[in-house]
Amino acid sequence: MKTKIVEVTNGPANWGKFLVGMLDDEWQHRSAVDTVSRRPLLSLIGQDPAARLVLDLQTCEGVIVKPGGLAKADLSEHAIWVCPLFEPFLAWFYAHPQHWDVTSLPALVDLPDAPFALKGYRRTRDRAQP
Repeated sequence: MKTKIVEVTNGPANWGKFLVGMLDDEWQHRSAVDTVSRRPLLSLIGQDPAARLVLDLQTCEGVIVKPGGLAKADLSEHAIWVCPLFEPFLAWFYAHPQHWDVTSLPALVDLPDAPFALKGYRRTRDRAQP
């Protein structure tokens, strides 16, 4: 996996620390359980090579996202605990597809219009629970 740590600020108010990962050699991993087809595991379970892992290093929670997603919807779907800057950073990441090659991500992203918050949150799911 190729990774990049990105720090995010909204001026001097909040400070987010994120790890963005792009699967690499993992795409060749063969399933030890599915010994019949011997297809690569990630393809077998429907993962997309364009997907990226975004991990909040402060809360130790993250999500795998695909290009063209919506930050609010992704956080509602997965209900992960994140710092106040995770959603604004994810929205910024979606809006900058040139950075899906994680090696091109900047070390610092300043989002001065991102709202200030005293603590992180876990967004509740917007859909009915099974």
